[in-house]
Amino acid sequence: PPTALALLCGSVAALAVWRWLGERQIQQKMEETRRSRDQGVKRMEKAVQRFREQISHVQSADILSLPLVQLARRLREGSLSPETVLYTYIEKALEVTQQTNCLRHFIPECEELLQEIQQRKEKGLLYGIPVSIKDHIGHKGHLSTCGLVQFLNAPMQEDSVLVKVLKKQGAIPFAFTNVPQSLFSYDCSNAIFGQTLNPLNHKKSPGGSSGGEGALIAGGGSILGFGSDIGGSIRLPSSFCGLCGLKPTGDRLRKPVWYTCLLKVYVASPPPPVPCVLGPMARDVDSLALCMKALLCKEMFQLDPTVPPIPFNEEVYLSSAPLRIGYYDTDGYFPLPPCMRRAVHETRDALQAAGHELVPFAPPRIHYVMTELFLKTFFADGGKAFLDLFTGNIVDPGLKPQVNCYRIPTLGKKLLALILKPLVRSLPLILRLKSYCGSICRSVSKMWNHQHQIMAYRTEFIASWRDLRLDVLLCPVLGPAFNTGYPGKLLTAISSTMLYNVLNFPAGVVPVSRVTEADEEELKLYQGYCDDPWDRTLKQAVRGAVGLPVAVQCVALPWQEELCLRFMKEVETLRRAK
Repeated sequence: PPTALALLCGSVAALAVWRWLGERQIQQKMEETRRSRDQGVKRMEKAVQRFREQISHVQSADILSLPLVQLARRLREGSLSPETVLYTYIEKALEVTQQTNCLRHFIPECEELLQEIQQRKEKGLLYGIPVSIKDHIGHKGHLSTCGLVQFLNAPMQEDSVLVKVLKKQGAIPFAFTNVPQSLFSYDCSNAIFGQTLNPLNHKKSPGGSSGGEGALIAGGGSILGFGSDIGGSIRLPSSFCGLCGLKPTGDRLRKPVWYTCLLKVYVASPPPPVPCVLGPMARDVDSLALCMKALLCKEMFQLDPTVPPIPFNEEVYLSSAPLRIGYYDTDGYFPLPPCMRRAVHETRDALQAAGHELVPFAPPRIHYVMTELFLKTFFADGGKAFLDLFTGNIVDPGLKPQVNCYRIPTLGKKLLALILKPLVRSLPLILRLKSYCGSICRSVSKMWNHQHQIMAYRTEFIASWRDLRLDVLLCPVLGPAFNTGYPGKLLTAISSTMLYNVLNFPAGVVPVSRVTEADEEELKLYQGYCDDPWDRTLKQAVRGAVGLPVAVQCVALPWQEELCLRFMKEVETLRRAK
């Protein structure tokens, strides 16, 4: 009837208008946030210009080339002023972000903090050092967006513990860096601030989720930065950008409160069985060691009693005793490109020639870890809570493959996993696809058993380690840098880093080589695990990487960050000696 038809048309029109108004409101929020960022950039440009007018003869290149340890020493002894160093790095950061879009916002309070620290009688270990911090690390008066629109109206009410300790040690936080939307990606793009590019090759991703940090430090715009890691988010940007990065044991440093809140989306039962960890990123290993020494101080332990009061053990870091080193070049779940395996082999040979003992090691049951332990930790409810993050949000293109997968109804996922089960033995591709579908069909009633399974696996892994009497472990890391847009298509490729989040072992990344023409030729023959669409996608993701960094991963047992760093330093020293 005409009346019913008119009502139907009116309802459709009203729904369309309502959706348009909602999208328009989202766009206005994002535009306002971007204008605020642009205003901050202009403010910093004027600040640098004022400084240049006052002091015209600054040797910027010399300052930017100083390693952190030397820069910190010169600042404490007074041969360089904190003012000169801060504005030199701000100027360089302005240049780098113009090329790569790595900054979310500058922190204008850094100018006030500069004046305050210069009045102090005691100079901390990081006195006058400009530092950059990842988007979600709390700073009073500033947003922690995680690349999501709903967090654009909630500035932090106080500094996070990490920022408080950095300031106590004399460091000057001066910039927030960009992240992928929701942080659950190893690309670096969101609908608010856009795509961050790799400064070494603008066709490549800097990695993620600490990708803004990776791009800024690799471009020379920061000497020390802080990211977080729950699946490789410090180590992957370090690998892609040619940096050194450390994921400590959970609780060795204070967790980011804002990220802990976000974890409620992914993890169904407290405490999180796979912890999120804060950690440093820098150009060399000594910088990471100095940073850890500065942070593991009485202020950290007083501000957060949940952090074990274990000061940095410099004796372990400076030791030169031979090490018994386990190694492997593939975990058997997602074979990496030839250049990454070459890096492990060359590093193994160099360590052996330097007097260390190398022992083959096989990490147990990685398929089980990836599908039963890691993915089920984060998508216990089939991805429902994760999808709730995107209510009222524009989904970034890089996340759409993941988001679309989680939008399949739970019953559909279970049916797909059931249909694929009989084909598992005949087709390796089906094994990966079935496991992935099954992993996000999770009953909350099984979560306590899931916690037990993780603890049992950690015990099994440590037993294998102890049987071989290992000190540390050398293994591959995902790389080289992916072409932009590809990380979202290959979530399961992070098995090399994810393992040590599940185990809660300290792990670091050190660049040791670069992609060669020979590597690129060998890549053409790469077939991966079963020459399936995922393996072919990996080939497309890493092609065109000649000249880009190639890294290895160094691992130690829990609470042995100093030993992990000492091993990383050994690898770095041997690389430089080549």
